[in-house]
Amino acid sequence: METITSTDSTAIAYDRTGGGPPLVLVHGTTADHSTWADVRPFLTDHFTVYAMDRRGRGKSGDAEAYALECEAEDVVSVVDSIDEPVDLLGHSYGGLCALEAALRTDGLRRLVLYEPEVTAEATPDDERALAEIRNAIDAGDQDEALVVFYREIARLSAAEIEHLQSLPTWSQRVDAVHTVLRELEAEYAYDFEPERFHGMTTPTLLLVGEESPPLMHKNAETIHEAVHESRIAILENQQHLAYRMAPERFAEELLAFLTEGT
Repeated sequence: METITSTDSTAIAYDRTGGGPPLVLVHGTTADHSTWADVRPFLTDHFTVYAMDRRGRGKSGDAEAYALECEAEDVVSVVDSIDEPVDLLGHSYGGLCALEAALRTDGLRRLVLYEPEVTAEATPDDERALAEIRNAIDAGDQDEALVVFYREIARLSAAEIEHLQSLPTWSQRVDAVHTVLRELEAEYAYDFEPERFHGMTTPTLLLVGEESPPLMHKNAETIHEAVHESRIAILENQQHLAYRMAPERFAEELLAFLTEGT
């Protein structure tokens, strides 16, 4: 792992593999750079892949204060440390971080966002789930807290949850479950202002699983309306974890966009 220092002096780690133009990967809530393990072999023949650990996760450092803006600056720090135009892929909450980063750097060539939640609002069911997560963490049952998050907030299918539980990195996700609450609070507080993105000229691909909840499709439409250089691609028969559940199919969609015109 290599590290770069972000604007608030937090060390941000990334794993660099492959060869070719740079592609930075930004994982979602509960994950770290290892979440891309299944799809990276399909990418490293085409790109130098920089898979980040977001702050508070993996080998990256953390800070006492937390804000989505700090996460965006972390992404910018990695992008701007590379001396050529960068392709950027963000998943879920990492997609929100990547979207905000795109407004803060001139270093992007193309942007891919896979189901970022830009219109999330805490429903009464969400509030009950958040309380359940807090109670489980307070009781020392981090495993249960993580399962509740996946089932009730992320709305992953039973098959997706079972897949994550089967991975050797499950214990790492469990150990960092405390970061879930602060990221959810930042997500619910996020105010998507379309006019901020009207001048964004970075070609942008918005990926959505065909079988993902309607809110994910709504989010893609919302971003598409604000970012004029964007288009939506539907991942057939997939939900929120296509890069794990169907990595070759996911890579095909990604590569078609990133290599278009080259």
